[in-house]
Amino acid sequence: MKLTPSDIDKLEQFFDKIKSDTYPEPPSQLHTAITQRMIGEVFQRYGLPDGAAILDVGCGQGVALELFLQRNLKPIGITLNRDDVAACQDKGYEVYEMDQSFLDFPDATFDLIWCRHCLEHSIFPYFTLSEFFRVMKPGAYLYIEVPAPDTSCCHQDNQNHYSTLGKSAWRSLIQRTGFQILELRDISFQVPAGPDTYWAMIQQKPV
Repeated sequence: MKLTPSDIDKLEQFFDKIKSDTYPEPPSQLHTAITQRMIGEVFQRYGLPDGAAILDVGCGQGVALELFLQRNLKPIGITLNRDDVAACQDKGYEVYEMDQSFLDFPDATFDLIWCRHCLEHSIFPYFTLSEFFRVMKPGAYLYIEVPAPDTSCCHQDNQNHYSTLGKSAWRSLIQRTGFQILELRDISFQVPAGPDTYWAMIQQKPV
């Protein structure tokens, strides 16, 4: 399929329509704690050498970027929210305003893609996963964390959660993209609204 100029115009109009759905992501105690925990566990099991190139997709205001820098890695962050871009750049982080589905990086650039609570914002996650695959080096790791649907928090009703899929659907899309899934785990906890669950998925691009 080749997009016509009319097709491209329709897609760009849709992107303009949903652009206002983004919102700043200041650090929170819950998300900071989970980020610290999961980065520690991922690097304990799948350690990377000093200077490894990391892409933090949907980097918010830089919680993970700071943790990666503390490990002597080379992180780059991307986000569509301009407030988050400004907050990160004010801290000296390398962050760009960029859509996760249209990555402006060469093939085989990154040793790890960290995608925590961002893939559910994609309008076409299969395509987005394919972009991740493209910019990852052979043998690189991909960390995905997404909210489960139909919990007490009703993540599927969030204004820009366009792809709050079930676990089996995520697993199928990830495998069809070409990744080898290494781990699938539940992160369950209580919030004021009741029980909630995130799904953490760790996969590798085949060598």
